[in-house]
Amino acid sequence: MSRLFATSLALLLTACVNTAGYQGAGGDSPANVYTIREGESLYAIAWRYGLDYKEVASWNDIGPPYTIYPGQRIRLNPSTSIARAESAPESTSRSSPALFPSPTAPPPSVARTFPAPPEPAVRTVPLPPPVTTPSTQALTAPDGWRWPVQGELIARFMPNGNGSKGIDIAGQAGQPVQAASGGEVVYSGGGLVGYGQLIIIKHDQNILSAYAHNQALLVKEGEQVAAGQTIAELGSTGSMRPMLHFEIRQDGQPVDPLRYLPSL
Repeated sequence: MSRLFATSLALLLTACVNTAGYQGAGGDSPANVYTIREGESLYAIAWRYGLDYKEVASWNDIGPPYTIYPGQRIRLNPSTSIARAESAPESTSRSSPALFPSPTAPPPSVARTFPAPPEPAVRTVPLPPPVTTPSTQALTAPDGWRWPVQGELIARFMPNGNGSKGIDIAGQAGQPVQAASGGEVVYSGGGLVGYGQLIIIKHDQNILSAYAHNQALLVKEGEQVAAGQTIAELGSTGSMRPMLHFEIRQDGQPVDPLRYLPSL
């Protein structure tokens, strides 16, 4: 009898452990659905996962200026379905009839507020399939590109595998970082793991540039900047030494910045 009880208890504990590890909800695949956190922008999320922000916006019926809000769940894949798409946070009310309603008054309603989806842990959403081949088509970049900072080029563009999706330029802490071309600041913050304090600039509908590892950010989202304008101070946030990590992406895919910048 005691052996039977011990065996049954062991099976019950195993079942409890397996159930506790399950995190799925509503049939949504965590690889394809992302929950927005405070301070994030659509551009930064698309950048993190190597996607074109225009496609992510289209998959989620988000129009310009691509406003998103904390707790919102968005697709990272066009084939993904979300049980309930929302355009803004809201509370939902349901009516529950009283046991003995008054003949002259409607049944009272009971308001129920549904909490926003829980915040995911950092980097818990698996990345979509990485881009392994850079674009070989002719790039149509804006004119007037310039180097974002003066210093030694210490790492070149190597997009395959775990290589660099941009270039690294060594410098001195506090050195001015300048916009490589004019455009709109679409992200300014430290929410992307591995980039430290980061600025992303949209130069046109297809081309964006990123400036990472800054010690100070001098521009905010929504600002228009000119080529050569100081946007940050060089630093070492998210890196081992003072340096600028600089990337350019066309339609969400990394391209070699040296194809844009003046020859060394």
